[in-house]
Amino acid sequence: MKVALVYDRVNKWGGAERVLLALHKIFPKAPLFTSVYNNKTASWAKVFDVKTSFLQHFPKAKTSHELYATLMPLAFESFNFDNYDLVISVTSEAAKGIITKSHTRHVCYCLTPTRYLWSGYSDYFKNPLFKNLSKPAVSYLRNWDKIAAQRPDEYIAISTEVKSRIKKYYGRNSAVIYPPLMLRSLRSQTKTPGDYFLVVSRLTNFYKRVDIAIKACNDLKLSLKIVGSGLDEKKLMKMAGPTIEFLGDLTDDKLSDYYKNCRALIFPGKEDFGLVMVEAQSSGKPVLGFRGGGALEIIKEGVTGEFFDEQTPDSLKRVLKSFDDKRYNSKLCRENSEKFSFGQFEKAFQSFLNQKL
Repeated sequence: MKVALVYDRVNKWGGAERVLLALHKIFPKAPLFTSVYNNKTASWAKVFDVKTSFLQHFPKAKTSHELYATLMPLAFESFNFDNYDLVISVTSEAAKGIITKSHTRHVCYCLTPTRYLWSGYSDYFKNPLFKNLSKPAVSYLRNWDKIAAQRPDEYIAISTEVKSRIKKYYGRNSAVIYPPLMLRSLRSQTKTPGDYFLVVSRLTNFYKRVDIAIKACNDLKLSLKIVGSGLDEKKLMKMAGPTIEFLGDLTDDKLSDYYKNCRALIFPGKEDFGLVMVEAQSSGKPVLGFRGGGALEIIKEGVTGEFFDEQTPDSLKRVLKSFDDKRYNSKLCRENSEKFSFGQFEKAFQSFLNQKL
């Protein structure tokens, strides 16, 4: 089959981007269609033949795509897939809205129904970037999103949490195939465990909630290292005390070292899945996560980590105060991560395609 991949935008690095690299391993000749491509902030995409929309040439589109939210539907509808047998969209926004003819099958690997329009609406519109969208614009985007959601022939959800959202907001059924562990190096260069907790996240606070970890560790005077960058980085730095260190974006080798040597990963957000939790467990480390979203499918309570029940510093502090490193077996953590391996992902994906196509 001649295959194409489609993704909302190629201008950052995170768990979804690792999914694209996994699909590239399965379909190495497939080009990647996207609205905008920033090769400075998305060097990982150099392995692809990237094909961009007309938005690529608009002012600030590569760095501030939010400015063109109302044009995203048209950007994806403008692509032509007549020469392809299979198109796989990986999306949390508009990429599912591509138009294909009857001879081209479209499988949507859904990261979540468009978050700022549905499940995360109230959180997103507290952020200045989204307050510029007028009520008519939001209404238009919601209506288009509902229509676009009917275009894929098949849906795959990244978790049961997302499966339920796809059914709720789009009325579509889906299979669940977990994203794969794709961290390139898990061999630590240092062997001495550090006395610190770890957060690995994009620093976009309105749903990642890194502030919870910072405030809890400030109050308890616990060492916390934060990996990642994002729009709220400066704001988060201002609230951080002397025990908090920001490390920025790291190579996989360096990130592996921090996973291997931390006491535990703190995961304060309610995520669609949460691939960094799998990365931490593959390094033999427990996860302290908010009881919601994808964490419920990754953490085995009391075995590979613990939950805190409210997205508040006090709730996390109660877990941190009782945390005992010796309670967790690194072997069990690694074994738990094996169901999220690339091999399992490839097998499940190929099986799905064979069954449906």
